[in-house]
This record gives sequence, C-alpha cells and structure tokens, in this order.
Amino acid sequence: MRVLGLISGTSHDGIDSAIVNWSIEDGVLLGEVEHTGERPYDRGLRARIVAALPPNPIDMAEVCRLDTLIGQAFAEAAGACAPVELVCSHGQTLYHWVEGGQVRGTLQLGQPAWIAERTGVPVVSDLRVRDVSAGGQGAPLVSSFDLLLMAGLPGRSGALNLGGIANLTVRERGIAYDTGPASALIDAAVSAATGRPYDEDGRLAAAGRVHEELLRDLLAEPYYRAAPPKSTGKELFHPGYLARAAAPYGPALADLVATLTMLTAETVAAEIRRHRLDTVIVSGGGVRNPTLMEMLRERAGQVRVLPSDDLGVPADAKEAIAFSFLGWMTAHGLPATVPGCTGAAGPRVLGTITPGRGPLTLPAPLGEAPERVRLTVAPAR
Repeated sequence: MRVLGLISGTSHDGIDSAIVNWSIEDGVLLGEVEHTGERPYDRGLRARIVAALPPNPIDMAEVCRLDTLIGQAFAEAAGACAPVELVCSHGQTLYHWVEGGQVRGTLQLGQPAWIAERTGVPVVSDLRVRDVSAGGQGAPLVSSFDLLLMAGLPGRSGALNLGGIANLTVRERGIAYDTGPASALIDAAVSAATGRPYDEDGRLAAAGRVHEELLRDLLAEPYYRAAPPKSTGKELFHPGYLARAAAPYGPALADLVATLTMLTAETVAAEIRRHRLDTVIVSGGGVRNPTLMEMLRERAGQVRVLPSDDLGVPADAKEAIAFSFLGWMTAHGLPATVPGCTGAAGPRVLGTITPGRGPLTLPAPLGEAPERVRLTVAPAR
C-alpha cells in the first residue's frame, strides 16, 4: 500500500512529504521509501502562521482562513507527488494546550478535505487528538514507529528527533517524551536579528561563545525536571520566552546562538546519559547542524550517534515517513499510540478519515500489529 505522509513541524517553515510503499511479511512491516521532499510555505502564509502562534492573540476569522490556506498548501504538496492509495496528514500545530503537565487539547490546522479533493484518495488526519482524549500527551506519536524501527538493535537504544522541539524514544523502557527545544529558540533568535529562518550549518553558533550565566538561567526551566510522559512546544518556548531570558545579559547574536545551541545539546545529552544509552538514532533538521551535533556528542558520553539514514530513513524526512506509517496503521485498523510513551489509558487507532472521490474502501483489518519495521530507499530513477 502506497501511503503519502505529510507534516509541517514546529519549525513551521514548510511541508515535508514522503511516499512509502508498505507490505508485511512474517510480522515485519517492510517499507520502500519512494519519495521524500519539502515544499516551503509561501512567505505570506508562513508570516500569518508565525503571527498566530502563542502568545499572540488570534480571532476565529483568522483560524478559519488559516485552516483553509494550510489545507490548500498541503493539497498542493500532495498533488505534486506521484499517485498514492492513501494520504496521512499531520497538518500544522497552532496550539498544544498544557496545564499542570496534562494536555487538555491540541490543535492542528490544514483542512483535509482540500487534500482529498485534490488527490481523490482518502486522507487520515487529526491524529493527535485521539491520544489526548484517552488521557495522553498527543506526542511524541512517532514513538510507535521508533520502537519498531529499533527492534533488534544491540544494547540500549534510543531514537532522537531534532526538529523545532526535540523528542526522545527509549526502547528498553518503552517511553518517549519531548526533551525541550531543538531549533525552536535558535531559530527565534536568528529570525529576530537577521530575518533568516535558521542558523545555516551552525555557523553563528560556531563563531560565538557560550554565555554561562544565561545558560544556567535557561537550564533552570522547570520543564526539564518534569517526569515523562510530557510534551511541549512553542506555547512555552516562544520568542517572548527567549527575549525575557536574554534581556538581563544582552548577549551578541553569535554568543546567544551558541548558548541556545548548547542548551539543546545539554538538555538532550542529559536524557541520553540518564538512560545510559549505547546507541542513539538521530533524525530531523538538527542533524544537518554540525555545531549542534559536535556539542551533543561531547556531552552525551560514550554513546554511538547514528543518523537515521543508516537505517533507511532519510533524516530530513523521518517524521513524514512516520506519518506514512501511522496512516498505514489506521487504514488497517491497528492502534498506533503507545501508552507508556504518551500516557494514554490504552492503545488507540488514531485519526479521522476523509473519503476520496469514490466510496471509502479500506484494507481488511489486521489481527496483529507488526513486530518490526524495516525500510529501504528506492533507487533513484
């Protein structure tokens, strides 16, 4: 079954896509990655998304417009891909409602009807809310994919994704959680000062010096000491949060970016050390930041750090591939939420399904979930 996964993450810079052709043999789910890509948001739409993020105020008229415009952008991204049998769309997170460590609700915009209309195939969407309604965090949903991907690896292993927010899945404990910001605060600092979306190749961080007092203050954030399951986003780690923290010190831009890069490295490395991991599979845009990766390796101890590419999962497309997997699971009637990872009361089949042009026809439900996932990248044509 060829499934297109679509996601725009907490960096909200564009739409990642991945087509995976899935088949199952003897309890192993085999996936051939046929396509990966990224479609940047139109500059005007991205500006509207940024303006709608907390703590900025927004009215229902703009929520409606964004739901439509993001849905149309996702439909354009889907339409540019080869034909598939199913689309699984994460949409764009605008708000993750957390009170007292409990997630009360989560909002992803991007009306899936536009995707179904453009492609003519069914669309699985709104996946996080089902986990939240069962008492879970709604994140990290990729943990079910991570656990199957890591099955059979030697030693104690973890899967780390470095997007806007960093999340870690620990195989031996069967847990997953957001560790804190990955690029969210770095991007906020660079964007505010230069208008550029991120620190390309970690050059600013490499040119700066870590401001130890500011780093100490940032590490005092209570979120880092909260026990998992836990999740976070830009409702906490937003530009205003950064501005308040940095104001007493007034660091130069390069020093600020170096400090924020070290913050990400240290908060992630602390969790790697705590779980005494032997191997960490790393994915996400942070893999392409050599300064961040060097800091992380220095602070993580004696751990083997591997890009997810080594397991057939292109690092930049890992979450899109994971959502292709989640769509496949939903289409086959299989739960894809792991209670130990999200805190949900039990496993749940995720998402809602918007029919395509014809009658809604899904595969026969499978009685048992796969035990492992193995991926390969299709040869370039």
